[in-house]
Amino acid sequence: MVIAEDLLLLLFDDESGKPAEGVRNLGYSLAGALLIELAMQGRVDVSDGTGEEKAGRLVVLDETPTGTPVLDDALGGLAGLAGRKPKDVIGPLARDDLRGRLLDGLADRGVLRREEGRILGLFPTTRWPAEDSGHEAAVRDGLRRVLVDGERPDERMGALIALLVGMGVVRRVVDGPDPKAVERRAKEIAEGNWAGDAMRRAVDEMTAAVMAAVFVPTIVAGTGT
Repeated sequence: MVIAEDLLLLLFDDESGKPAEGVRNLGYSLAGALLIELAMQGRVDVSDGTGEEKAGRLVVLDETPTGTPVLDDALGGLAGLAGRKPKDVIGPLARDDLRGRLLDGLADRGVLRREEGRILGLFPTTRWPAEDSGHEAAVRDGLRRVLVDGERPDERMGALIALLVGMGVVRRVVDGPDPKAVERRAKEIAEGNWAGDAMRRAVDEMTAAVMAAVFVPTIVAGTGT
């Protein structure tokens, strides 16, 4: 599983097969998760300004396929976007129905179930209820161990928590006896030393890019004249 798939499973309701209430512009967050995963695998980075690229620009370090189709598609797309700011590559990565492709992949592997129907007998709709919740349960258990029990996160868990914090959905994903304490712990981890300096810089830049991409469409859509 890639982080983007973990994010989808956490943010889709197992019974209704629909995104949880209040989750907006999910495609941008999924694209950012792919970007962060590629950074964690050493395929891309964000320039610190010491090389030829300006500081804060995306650098493709290694175009070798990862073996994971959705990551390789993203990596191929980034080849023509190197040198841009991370926030400017989120939109292109989210195109071509990224969410749908990830959902299809999860259904093909028996994690979700594809249920097609029609609203009012006219408009086609697809739901994605859980078929096998084992992996999602393991991710939720890991989040609870870190955010409730105080376990130290590894890099992958730290990146996932940073995304959840940036999206403002920690409380929707992790139940705890003290929701404010859970949220506070998540924010501390997102801002803390769960990864090395270079990785933290890249993840911070890319998480900020996701938030810029997520909230700008929301603001524009909600602006009246």
